[in-house]
Amino acid sequence: MSLTNLYSFSISPANSSLFLNHRPVTSRVAHLSLSSPFPVFALRKSRRNLTSPSAAMILPQNPMLSDFCASVISAAVAFSALRLWEETAKRHVFDQKLNRKLVHISIGLLFMLCWPLFSSGPGGAIFASLTPGVNIIQMLLVGSGMWKDEATVKSMSRYGDRRELLKGPLYYATTITLACVIYWRTSPTGIAAISNLCAGDGFADIVGRRLGKQKLPYNQNKSVAGSIAMASAGFLASLGFMYYFASFGYIQCSWELVLGFLVVSVASALVESLPISTQLDDNLTVTLTSILVGTIVF
Repeated sequence: MSLTNLYSFSISPANSSLFLNHRPVTSRVAHLSLSSPFPVFALRKSRRNLTSPSAAMILPQNPMLSDFCASVISAAVAFSALRLWEETAKRHVFDQKLNRKLVHISIGLLFMLCWPLFSSGPGGAIFASLTPGVNIIQMLLVGSGMWKDEATVKSMSRYGDRRELLKGPLYYATTITLACVIYWRTSPTGIAAISNLCAGDGFADIVGRRLGKQKLPYNQNKSVAGSIAMASAGFLASLGFMYYFASFGYIQCSWELVLGFLVVSVASALVESLPISTQLDDNLTVTLTSILVGTIVF
């Protein structure tokens, strides 16, 4: 299908759910009791703030050109952040493992913040996926040794070995690219997957290394503090993006979604704590768990 045909879809909220396996989320609003004023207030507030999904587009009258401009902006944001962490790694501002996790947390979340700049149809998702898609190519080239980039190796590897980029960092970039293309902005499953991968897994390592004295009985490489930090950070990031995307009209806030995000975050933290996550790669296991559980609960 050509890019022109991709933009033959309407960018209205109703038609945005036609893309791949999207399901409308706006109709799935939890039934709230009138005796609980806080959730009623929060839900009414989200309805008042609902705007058109095209509100943040740069050129709403020309979706293709607008998506091209949005791609340039999102790429600039992502690669500026990468450049920042490369400089901190080069100057030894943080130790290498912490620097790596700061990259892990920030890049995916910053990328998702740029999603409202794109159109709602499949063309917008494809243009948006180009940024992490380029990162996949970079990981392959640098990790294989075809392209020398010591700053990238230092900022993204644990031990300074370029071949590490062909594992965790490559899985990370691939996961975000596929989540963008398949789930895009109207799916809470996509929000949960990226939030738990970036914020959850990132903070699990940072907190676990500093406060993780009490180890889990079934995995001495993981700690209670790290698992709690992962579930909490993934859940809070999911809530933040729920309200963020709801403000643009992509989804509608509800307690049903809140509970679903909590279940997905706890399940992801549990799987990340298992020995199999270390043997495979938690970038894979966390993402697959988020998608599987999210498909069930949302």
